[in-house]
Amino acid sequence: MNPTPSTSRTSGFRLSWLDAVILIAGTVLSWWLQSQSFPLWWIVPAAIGHFFLFCNVFLVWRRLELLWAIAFVLNVAAHVFFDEWDPWPSLLWQSPVTLAVIAWQMRSPWYHGIFARQINARLADYISDKLHP
Repeated sequence: MNPTPSTSRTSGFRLSWLDAVILIAGTVLSWWLQSQSFPLWWIVPAAIGHFFLFCNVFLVWRRLELLWAIAFVLNVAAHVFFDEWDPWPSLLWQSPVTLAVIAWQMRSPWYHGIFARQINARLADYISDKLHP
């Protein structure tokens, strides 16, 4: 007998009150940083936007989120090092990383994000906890 009750697995888009609060707080912080002429204000909406995509829309694995975050920090640091403060070059270079993370996740038999019912033929196995590495 399992002493810990299992949580029921679900699929698809998710949104909680905490997520909404984080999105609103990020928007306010971004606006305030921009009004203060902080040159890297755009990092907040970029990070919050990806948080939303990865945690609520595509339900990306934590290790892929961390790989994305490492790439993002290195990407922004390189652009700042070369005195490029505009957001578009960094975001342009980050886009393939974002797309790769999402594609990698969506091709997994453990994928349970948006459109999982149409994409993942093994979704029922994931939901019933029958998939094992």
